[in-house]
Amino acid sequence: MSGLRRGLAGTSLVAAALALPVAAQAQTYQCSAPSSVERVRPDLPSDSQPKRDIPIGSYTLAITWAPQYCRDNGSRTGSTFQCAAGNRFGFTLHGLWPDGIGKDWPQYCHDAEFVPPPVIKAHLCTTPSAQLLQHEWAKHGTCMPGYRPAKYFAQSAALYGKLKFPNMDSLSRTSLTAGRFAAAMASANPGLKADMMRVTATKQGWLNEVWICLDRRFRYRRCPVHQGGLAVGAPLEIWRGSR
Repeated sequence: MSGLRRGLAGTSLVAAALALPVAAQAQTYQCSAPSSVERVRPDLPSDSQPKRDIPIGSYTLAITWAPQYCRDNGSRTGSTFQCAAGNRFGFTLHGLWPDGIGKDWPQYCHDAEFVPPPVIKAHLCTTPSAQLLQHEWAKHGTCMPGYRPAKYFAQSAALYGKLKFPNMDSLSRTSLTAGRFAAAMASANPGLKADMMRVTATKQGWLNEVWICLDRRFRYRRCPVHQGGLAVGAPLEIWRGSR
């Protein structure tokens, strides 16, 4: 099946896509955890990504559209498990990010231990990269007081696991905007509204991530204006991959 979305349908097909039942396991189409996990490298602050230990004002839950990730990054070292190992993903969990009170956010707040291999293995079908798991813990998890790797990933996986998704295949065949996609996501998730997420895309306009805004108690909240993302009316396309 061609991955290119055919722009033959209009608003009526968008409405139809919103009404379709949501798959119970929309996050992962097919995933088998490996018997062993790759050895991770330290993930450290740098001049461009410095340590910044500031108070937490809210959170962002970032999810990635895996078919687009693999289209752009499938040949990269570390992408084999996600893109070339017989596994198939829809949305994966990028991470749970503490935000600051204003435009800045905390990062690399404390020295990061290595994420234990059993914790990595338990979450590879959610975040399908051992090194990304190490990065998320080092950059974001260390800024959450009282958290260790197991607790941090359990919290982020619980938030990710309760998300439901519209029929992405049907949406990919419609004339779509960022606002219509956000409305589709909101329709599938009680309590989540379109202005409580930011949709991001490649330079060519293909969906790559959704950032869901949360308050300090991990409840959905309206996103701050400065958080970015596509304009509501921006055209959006969805890469289906080989499905």
